[in-house]
Amino acid sequence: MKSTALCLLLTVLFMSAAARAEQPVVVELFTSQGCSSCPPADEIMHRLAARDDVIGLALHVDYWDYIGWKDAFANPAHTLRQQAYARSGGRSMIYTPQMVVQGVEDVVGAREQDVVSLIEAHKKRPAQADLSVSRMGQELSVALAPTGASVAEDHVVQLFRYTPLRHASIKRGELAGHDLDYANVVESLSVVGRWDGRSQMDLIVPVEGNLPIVVLVQQAGAGPIVAAARVK
Repeated sequence: MKSTALCLLLTVLFMSAAARAEQPVVVELFTSQGCSSCPPADEIMHRLAARDDVIGLALHVDYWDYIGWKDAFANPAHTLRQQAYARSGGRSMIYTPQMVVQGVEDVVGAREQDVVSLIEAHKKRPAQADLSVSRMGQELSVALAPTGASVAEDHVVQLFRYTPLRHASIKRGELAGHDLDYANVVESLSVVGRWDGRSQMDLIVPVEGNLPIVVLVQQAGAGPIVAAARVK
């Protein structure tokens, strides 16, 4: 009996460690249909979106709308998120295309090798939280627990909805005449809970529609992302 119990315990520990090792790296692309430098980064996002070990999210910003083309995918909340990253990173400006990896490191979005190098570096780091997300009908079940690693006390649990592929025919602005496809376009984001970083937490979140869902657990104040999961 003791041997059986020990085997079960080791199996659980192994599965937990494996789950932590397989946790995806989050890459956020801040982009715009009004930015002539953005299409190469948008193409990279297509490749990131196809990876199982990466959660790629395209957040279209609105501050290029003034030059003649209003980005239909843009959301002022995306601009505010990018500004929050700039403040937390001690940067005085925002730009497109910019990618933010795991909430802590930024890079010009068109520099694919730099992005890939950051992804590989973050994959080697130990997970700071165990996150499990499942969907039953119009409800999302979220289970969150610490891994034993030291984390800050104040975290936000965020829910992102995205469309895997959207098309745009751009008529004016810097990209006038271009027909472009965009991957993993964020349609909405919201805070659905807060976590103290120490205790186990379970949430039931109502959701509508069939869009894929990403849950991010992030240190408050646009800090590091400590856990992420998606439901397609």
